[in-house]
Amino acid sequence: MPETIVLSLNSGSSSLKFGWFEVAAGEPRPIYAGAVEGIGGPVGRFWIRDSAGKMLREDHSAVPAQDDALHAVARLVGDSHLPMPHAIGHRVVHGGPNLREHQRVTPEVLEQLEAAAAFAPLHVPVELRLIRLTESHFPNVPQFVCLDTAFHRTLPEEAARFALPGTFWDAGVRRYGFHGLSCESILHAMGENQPAKIIVAHLGNGASVTAIAHGVSVDTTMGLTPTGGIVMGTRPGDLDPGIFVYMQRTSGLAVDDLEALLNRRSGLLGLSGASSDMRQLHAAGADPRARMAVNIFCRTVKKAIGGLTAILEGLDLLVFTGGIGENDALVREQICSGLETVGIGLDAESNRKNLPIISSKSSRAAVRVMHSDEELQIARQSARLLG
Repeated sequence: MPETIVLSLNSGSSSLKFGWFEVAAGEPRPIYAGAVEGIGGPVGRFWIRDSAGKMLREDHSAVPAQDDALHAVARLVGDSHLPMPHAIGHRVVHGGPNLREHQRVTPEVLEQLEAAAAFAPLHVPVELRLIRLTESHFPNVPQFVCLDTAFHRTLPEEAARFALPGTFWDAGVRRYGFHGLSCESILHAMGENQPAKIIVAHLGNGASVTAIAHGVSVDTTMGLTPTGGIVMGTRPGDLDPGIFVYMQRTSGLAVDDLEALLNRRSGLLGLSGASSDMRQLHAAGADPRARMAVNIFCRTVKKAIGGLTAILEGLDLLVFTGGIGENDALVREQICSGLETVGIGLDAESNRKNLPIISSKSSRAAVRVMHSDEELQIARQSARLLG
């Protein structure tokens, strides 16, 4: 019996990651992976590798829009003789209040996504367009939406509800949580060896911290949108809501300008005045603004881990994942310094070497560095839904 082929598409504001997977006995195996990067910029990059890591193609040219990126991926089926997918899975950041589970794309699902666009205006419209473009390129292939918010549908009302009048809750204003596919991927990698109380710190350009009790999300830092929570590359995390009242009264900042400020000019970039890239901030050395940006980032993550440990009433495992979480030993060390009081201790040498387990022998909670594979999780969920 031939394997099922699943194509995973993970779209961002300036990139499109993709992967081809063979699915046998319900578990996907990667066969090709690639990305279109720098979409909308002066110079883009298109690349694809096989499962052994061999580069099959790499181009450097402008990629004006997501349409062009998808055209390049679709051409691989004909030009490079890649297998035609039997299913296509899409990462969708936000499904709004009525779309809370991974599911097959239908006209009704597309309508619900359109209605949810106001919750994530920088993400959902791009993702919707990509789904429709994919339908035109692969008209007879079932498509599935894999929602970042789905993992957090288990949040208790005390965690999900903001301290606002009930009409806002009824309108869907609540904590949704994100990086759900990342959390799912981490739990799947653990298999049946999952401890009861886990915190996942997904640290990258987007960053969040999630408390997981007995396999389900019970609290998380991101809120109504992916802008809230801890400090991120270009997003500020949680802010005093009075700041927005102040901005309106003193500068009359328009909604579009405010959105650009919060999503593209804040966070590490806003604090440092130089970069949203943690590697560049480290390289800046003694630059006081760069050092301050790193310190504030680590402080907010540490604060979140401490608070969520209290919510869990203890901690068995802390997981670092994401580009910063998996690769930045200095940041991990700074975050964990002082968390000995809640049972977290690092082994300096293991941490420096990026070993899978970096906790000290005296640490009450294990500390691990794990890779979360969102494309693989998209393929896994799409194959499950395809049946």
